[in-house]
Amino acid sequence: MKRLFLILTLLLFGRLNALQIIIGMGEGQKDHLKSYGIAYWVLSKGGEVDWLLNYNGGSFLFNFDVSYENECKIRGIGYEVITEAAANSIQVEIANPEANMESVKLLKAPKIAVYTPKNKQPWDDAVTMVLEYAEIPYDKVFDDEVLEDKLLLYDWLHLHHEDFTGQYGKFWSAYKNAPWYIEEVKENESCAAKHGYKKVSQMKLAVSKKIRDFVLGGGFLFAMCSATDTYDIALAADGVDICESMFDGDGMDPDAQSKLNYDNCFAFKNFKLETSPYAYEHASIDNTIGHQMVSENTDYFTLFDFSAKWDVVPTMLCQNHTQTIKGFMGQTTAFRKGQIKSEVLIMGENKSLEEARYIHGSMGKGTWTFYGGHDPEDYQHFIEEPPTNLALFPNSPGYRLILNNILFPSAKKKKLKT
Repeated sequence: MKRLFLILTLLLFGRLNALQIIIGMGEGQKDHLKSYGIAYWVLSKGGEVDWLLNYNGGSFLFNFDVSYENECKIRGIGYEVITEAAANSIQVEIANPEANMESVKLLKAPKIAVYTPKNKQPWDDAVTMVLEYAEIPYDKVFDDEVLEDKLLLYDWLHLHHEDFTGQYGKFWSAYKNAPWYIEEVKENESCAAKHGYKKVSQMKLAVSKKIRDFVLGGGFLFAMCSATDTYDIALAADGVDICESMFDGDGMDPDAQSKLNYDNCFAFKNFKLETSPYAYEHASIDNTIGHQMVSENTDYFTLFDFSAKWDVVPTMLCQNHTQTIKGFMGQTTAFRKGQIKSEVLIMGENKSLEEARYIHGSMGKGTWTFYGGHDPEDYQHFIEEPPTNLALFPNSPGYRLILNNILFPSAKKKKLKT
């Protein structure tokens, strides 16, 4: 009743634009994941959003509009309508030099692409699931679109759980007779031939280079699970045959390991290839084996606490209502610290296992973020298992990290350089 009286009063004096909506992102938020969708939706309608870093879990603040409020109600998001004076008071609190908080203005809704195969895969993808749950639009692209330079149309690209080395996820030993595996090989070989490549590995290398160019030109890249390490392995193996005959028709180069060029990699260094086609692993980068020695109940990783005013980018990417995140496995679960380049920023780690789970870096004018594991709310997701129902996990801290990356390209660039 009090808020209704306030709105009627402001309408009477033509001051409705003095009201603002704040979406708190602390423990009290009913649906953290859909809250990101509202922020994106406001941007897509031409509005601006202030992302209040470290203020109540990384809250969102924007000018009041009846349509914005109605959308919050429809999506079941916790929010509050406040006066301009109250909003200014919050901004003053954030601006205090002693407060580890910062206000970053989001200016546009980034155009999002997800690199994912057109044929049905027997596993899901955390990013597409959370995009759909949060009601954030995206386009699907794959090798055709990448090789035809369609990435120029997008601001942000997610790499589905792809094997960029051309070894089909190294599923050959266990699934070579499975219909989905046979179809995947057929589709990839057909696409490679169409684009003039004799081998799928050669095509995937060309795709990897196009993605690298996307980042160099200012694009934002996000990858999870096996799309992280296989991407760097493919770049390191430029011009080197690392595939055995069941993958490309001939044997791998016996000197492949010594010919790797780690300078080509985004994140990793000095790794050793896993050359056995029977091993469900690509290289020594991944620390999945370390998680076989801990239980699900004790598997956690911790986000670093960055200086919001000086380290704006990692602070933005780590926004959450908790710094402790439940661990989860994947074909690539985590990254051994000893194989991460020194210039790479580690944002989340499991110190006891000497591994990083969440890392970030720059390349040219763009940035990349790698996140280990398959599904933040399914500890050990197996092939053919049903996808996670995110309506059961609307406050997932692990999924929040994905959505932080999706809003990241919206931020005012001047602020990001502070």
